[in-house]
Amino acid sequence: MTHTADAPSLAERVRDAVGRVSDPELRRPLSELDMVRSVTETPDGVHVEIALTIVGCPASDRIEREVRAAAEGASDGRSVDVELGVMTPQQRKELTERLKGPHKRNPFGEGTLTRVIAVTSGKGGVGKSTVTANLAVALAQKGLKVGLIDADVHGFSIPQLLGLAQDGEVPSPTQVGDLILPPVAHDVKTISIGMFLRQSDGSTPGAVMWRGPMLHRTLEQFLTDVFFGDLDVLLLDMPPGTGDIAISAGHLLPGAEVLVVTTPQPAASDVAIRSGLVARQVGQRVIGVVENMAAMTMPDGQVLDLFGSGGGDEVAAALSEEGEAVEVLASIPLSQALRADGDAGDPIVVSHPEDPSARAIHALADRLTLNGRGLAGRRLPVAPR
Repeated sequence: MTHTADAPSLAERVRDAVGRVSDPELRRPLSELDMVRSVTETPDGVHVEIALTIVGCPASDRIEREVRAAAEGASDGRSVDVELGVMTPQQRKELTERLKGPHKRNPFGEGTLTRVIAVTSGKGGVGKSTVTANLAVALAQKGLKVGLIDADVHGFSIPQLLGLAQDGEVPSPTQVGDLILPPVAHDVKTISIGMFLRQSDGSTPGAVMWRGPMLHRTLEQFLTDVFFGDLDVLLLDMPPGTGDIAISAGHLLPGAEVLVVTTPQPAASDVAIRSGLVARQVGQRVIGVVENMAAMTMPDGQVLDLFGSGGGDEVAAALSEEGEAVEVLASIPLSQALRADGDAGDPIVVSHPEDPSARAIHALADRLTLNGRGLAGRRLPVAPR
C-alpha cells in the first residue's frame, strides 16, 4: 500500500489509535505505559502486539477488545490481528519506577496537592463507613478523581458498601511488581485490608489480630505501595476511637483534614468530641461535623427522632476554637434505603439519589467542594530553573 510523504502510514495510524486506549486499572494510555509493543502492516491488514503488565491480567479481555476496536477504526476496513504478550521483569520494573519513582514514598505527605480527608468517629455503629463510602461516590459523581483507603483495619466494611464484595468474597487487587493497583468501584479507587486477608479455606475475608506497629505499617503501605495516580481527594475511613491508626495518620498525613461523624444522642456525641481533639493534637484540622441517623420525616408528616437531637451541634460547639468555628456540614436523616443499599453494596447516592439521606450526602459533597483547601502556606512541588 502506497502513501504520500505527508500522510501517516496504516501502521502509524493504527499505533496512534491503539496508543490512546486506556489501561482500565492504571487509567493511563497504553502508549504512555509502553504497552504497545509493535504495529506492523501485513498483506491482509495489520498486526498489533500488546504487552500486558502481568500474566493473567484481569483486564486482558477488555484491553484486547478495546485495542481491536481502535485498530479497526483506523485501518480502513482491513483485517486486524491482536496478539497479547507480557512485559519482562525489567520492563515491569521500569514501569513501576516511572509511575511511582525509584524509591518508595508517600505521595500524600507534606506538600501534597491532593486534599486528604480523614472521616472519624468516637465510637462504632454511628454509620461512619456508610457516610464515607457514599461521600466518596458523590464526590466522584461531581467529576473529581477520588481515592478511598479503608483504614478501619479491624472492622473493614468499605468493600461491601461499594459492591466490591461478591457473595461474601472480596477480590484481591492486581499487583505489578511492588505496585498495588486499587480496584475501582463507582469511579472511586479503593483499597482495604479485607482485599488481602484469607481464611484457612482460602475464602475471604479473614480476621485481623494486630497491634500498633503492624497497624502503622499497614497504613504506611497503603500510602506508599498502592498506585492511586493523581487524585483530587483522598478519603480515609478511620477506625472508631483514638487509637494507633489515628496517631499514625497524624504522622503520615500531617496535612489531612478531619470530618467527625456522630449521631444525635449524647452517648455518641460526647465520645465523638475526643476523636476531634486527638486529630488536633497530631496537627490535623477539624473541618466539620456530620450528624448521621438524624430525625426523619414519616409519610404522615410526623418526625421520628429515634436517637434524640442536638448531638451534632454539641460536637461542633465543643470543637470550635476562637477564630475557627466548626460547623455541622450535614445532617443525614434515618433511612431504611440507606441501610438496605449498604447491605446490597449499592451506594444510595447512585441507587436512590432522591432519598433524603442521599440528598444530604450530595449536599455535603457540594459543601466540601466549595470549601476546598487553598494553597496558601503550602510548599508546592516546583522549583525555579
